[in-house]
Amino acid sequence: MLETMLMTTASTVLDVAPIAAILAFFQVVVLRKRPPHLGRIIVGFIYVTLGLALFLVGLEEALFPIGRTMARQLTAPELTGGGADWRGYGWVYAFAFAVGFAATIAEPSLIAVSLKANEVSGGTIHVLGLRLAVAFGVAIGVGIGAFRIITGTPLPLYIIAGYVIVIAQTWRAPRTIIPLAYDSGGVTTSTVTVPIVTALGLGLASTIPGRSPLLDGFGLIAFASVFPIMSVLAYASLAAWVGRRKGDARAPTREEDSE
Repeated sequence: MLETMLMTTASTVLDVAPIAAILAFFQVVVLRKRPPHLGRIIVGFIYVTLGLALFLVGLEEALFPIGRTMARQLTAPELTGGGADWRGYGWVYAFAFAVGFAATIAEPSLIAVSLKANEVSGGTIHVLGLRLAVAFGVAIGVGIGAFRIITGTPLPLYIIAGYVIVIAQTWRAPRTIIPLAYDSGGVTTSTVTVPIVTALGLGLASTIPGRSPLLDGFGLIAFASVFPIMSVLAYASLAAWVGRRKGDARAPTREEDSE
């Protein structure tokens, strides 16, 4: 474990070094100013490096093995009825939905975007409402992605259909929510969601007969990116429709106007 940690830390330093070099170049050569609080920056760089190294070791030692183990247990013959039919994998779909929802709710990048959207919109966009809309989109996407892995159907068909729906929703959705909806598809593919969803996909493709981890194990992240856009646009359209209905209900009738 110690050797793995040291090797991962060294690899992380090499990966982060170009970013530090670019920042240092622009600070010294372009701006020609000494960076403020240099000691804090160095300490922060060390923290980031150690944190990334621990995160990568945790993925290899915990999340990926857990994903493979859960997929193997959920696809056992006693739960799937022998695995002869896609309808026998109900627990797999439920697990994929629950994992997608829980991982997205805990996603730090989504929390940050929700808080900023609430601040910029003056409270019009609710933090919890946006997080739930994105989480439900990811959950549905991961569930459908698990169905694709089990059935072995082509990935492009799902992605093309998803973006066709997104384009149709874009024409109908309020203009103010469209950029945020498209960004919501990106913030889900971050620190928490990606490793958990990837572990699930690789685990399913490794345990289901006739599936290739390389061809079928990947692609769940694409579902986790497309479906949140659809869910946020649907949430915004529904909220706008409810607002219009309430406005119509409060509007006076012709008889009241005449009085």
